[in-house]
Amino acid sequence: MIKLRIDVDYPYPSRIKSFVCTAFNIKVGKDYLKNPKILARMINESPRKVKAYWFFTPQTIPDKELLRLLDNDKHEIALHIANDPYKELKMLERVTNRKISYYTIHGTARLLARIMWKRWKVKAPKIPEDFPLQSFYQFPTEGLDILCYNCNPEEAAKIAEDYIVKGRVLHIHPIWLFQRGKINRRGPYYETLRRILNVDKELEALEVRKKFSLKIARDAKEYERDIFPDEKFIEKLRERRVDIFTFIERRWCHTISNPAKDWKKVNDNIGLLQVTSYDEWWKSVGKKTRNMVRKAEKSGIRTEIVEPNVKLAEGIWKIYNETPIRQERGFPHFGISLDAVKKMVFSLQNCTFVGAFLQDELVGFIQLVHGDNIAIISQILSLQEHWDKAVNNALVAKAVEVCADKRVRWLMYGRMGNHPSLDKFKQSNGVTKFMLTRYYIPLTTKGVIATKLGLHREIKDALPQSVKYLLIPIYNWINRTKMKIKLLLKPAQNKLQP
Repeated sequence: MIKLRIDVDYPYPSRIKSFVCTAFNIKVGKDYLKNPKILARMINESPRKVKAYWFFTPQTIPDKELLRLLDNDKHEIALHIANDPYKELKMLERVTNRKISYYTIHGTARLLARIMWKRWKVKAPKIPEDFPLQSFYQFPTEGLDILCYNCNPEEAAKIAEDYIVKGRVLHIHPIWLFQRGKINRRGPYYETLRRILNVDKELEALEVRKKFSLKIARDAKEYERDIFPDEKFIEKLRERRVDIFTFIERRWCHTISNPAKDWKKVNDNIGLLQVTSYDEWWKSVGKKTRNMVRKAEKSGIRTEIVEPNVKLAEGIWKIYNETPIRQERGFPHFGISLDAVKKMVFSLQNCTFVGAFLQDELVGFIQLVHGDNIAIISQILSLQEHWDKAVNNALVAKAVEVCADKRVRWLMYGRMGNHPSLDKFKQSNGVTKFMLTRYYIPLTTKGVIATKLGLHREIKDALPQSVKYLLIPIYNWINRTKMKIKLLLKPAQNKLQP
């Protein structure tokens, strides 16, 4: 069983607002106990056995909404003593109409906290010997929000699962659910707890980026599966304080009827190839492309599906670290460690690697990601020293053959319009520009204002194509210069060892 100790120290997601309202004993706004309500909802939805012990202070007494969420066997209400044990116990029992069995003491070691909680003379209240509640400190406890400060969500979840097996209680504070502490080094632990409780699976692939003060979210797998956000999903995004959610309409296989009026539409595109058979593709491409594929064969290039293994990871690592500049831009994977590449290769799911070999050496690869009614070329790279052998052409040809064999009808190759030379390569291999709709859903007042002002769009997508092409050489130069400066500051990257 998963056991949670939840210390509800502060009433609001904002620390500043919590400090002010606690000091003056007031309630302001609709976000009272917002994070505890999110936690309660997650626990209720969890398919696992969970027992949550909720420790409330006098300033975080549960309201009716939270009490409804806590009205089942997964939850037990307890007392988090701030000053007066008997007075606070009586208040909590009266408001909640629950039997209280356990207590903990709210820590106020810092001067500001002591002022807020009006502890003028002592750091902690004295608990009378005849106090009717049991101390919860008797149970072995591990701080999950502290763990999440030091580890990534995946690592923290593994360590936490080990604690659970050993019967230890996971200790959390709602205020650190999404934010990261600085002084006390806690949180954020939402992603870790989501994994532990096995909930919110629809948010697994959610990516959130900041633009100015906006938080814009998208599903990283939006090209692999159809997305249609319902009210429950949108509410969970609001819980995470997302201002705008964006997604595409996969028009090649699915259309959205009657989208909401407040959804903003923007034209978008992808490079798409319809696959019927390898022979049909071979006939559809130009003579020059066919000659390039033949050239690769004559040069000794062999292409085949490769299962994830150490040798594949070492070959990809070598390709990543061959040069810091590719296609006139700084290459983001340059300098990556072999361990990181191994982790990537062995952790990927729904993925096929196609390797290009010269004798037994990996000289290029394609990473195909499989989705619903589509395969996506996630990466296609080859050693520059073998570019004269048309390695990439051979890889694309093999990717088409793989899709035809697997009866995958559509092959996607990124977007069109951001890299002229790459666009030309795509077109020569039968990839065409496919127009689709990208939706932006404003979730907050800030999001509504931003969409009306056009701040939700990327600058590069808002520019006319003619202007964009004029600016691409400047962008490439800036990108290359940044990489060169980075290498000058870290010359050790030039001497990488596996």
